[in-house]
Amino acid sequence: MLMLTSMSQAALAQTEAMLTLESLPRPTMPPAEAGPVVPVQVQRWRREAEAAEHGDNGQPRDPVLAAQLYCRAARFGDAVAQYNLAWMLTNARGIARDDAQAAYLFAAAAEQGLAQAQAMAARLGEPLGAPPPCLRPPDGEAPPLAAAGRKPPAVLAKALPPPPPANAPDSIVRFVKLEAPQYQLAPHLVLAVMATESNFDPQALSPKKAQGLMQLIPDTAARFNVRRPGDPVQNIRGGMAYLRWLMAYFEGDVALVLAAYNAGERAVDRYRGVPPYAETRHYVRKILAAIGGQVSHPFDASVAQPSQMLALLRGTQ
Repeated sequence: MLMLTSMSQAALAQTEAMLTLESLPRPTMPPAEAGPVVPVQVQRWRREAEAAEHGDNGQPRDPVLAAQLYCRAARFGDAVAQYNLAWMLTNARGIARDDAQAAYLFAAAAEQGLAQAQAMAARLGEPLGAPPPCLRPPDGEAPPLAAAGRKPPAVLAKALPPPPPANAPDSIVRFVKLEAPQYQLAPHLVLAVMATESNFDPQALSPKKAQGLMQLIPDTAARFNVRRPGDPVQNIRGGMAYLRWLMAYFEGDVALVLAAYNAGERAVDRYRGVPPYAETRHYVRKILAAIGGQVSHPFDASVAQPSQMLALLRGTQ
């Protein structure tokens, strides 16, 4: 029988010590994106990551490259990439284990409806601390105003607002122009939200039971005393009441307000910005483009206490 010498035993012990979870590589962040990124490119990154993770298509396994590509796709809201990267982090699949980051990634994928992520998100519990870099907004998207040290104007700018959407019925445009100032909202913002939410269909109904021109879900309708969400007048007023509340809660940061209208203010608070959901990030970009890139809006501070998340972004808490 072959006997190990004291020297070989020491070498073996040293090798075993090198195989701890802490010694596994930590992937670096992917490079900044140059130019716009389309969904096809995001899907390509995910497929390349899967090939690198599993050694498919004749290429050697490269978990570090896989993690970097998953990260790249995850930042653009790809739920499968978020799940796969979380799985690698939880199981130390060739990269260092990090349950804190994995909890955020599983949660993001679960909240986008990925069934296999929901069980893992429930097991790991509520994510804690700051969101990981792989869920930060894509390059080129402005950070929240609080993080950038900017404040919204006290009054609406006098610049000529964008014209109403081409398919907006005249009766709705007139009503919004009359009512929006009472909710301290710019009419063009309300119309842009309405165009994206329902395309001005008063009978629109989403799979999540969001209803009407402003697509109010039952909880939001009840929260703002909308008793008949199918009534266009009540529906528009309820949507404007919610937008006014969000403006106060996020202190006039239009991107955060839009993200919360789509995904809920709790999701915006959790991710300290626009949530890493493909639908929400597309929604925010679309409306911001429709309103000419306006990123801030006056708000009435008496309507709601500001989000505590804003203080975190400012570094004052």
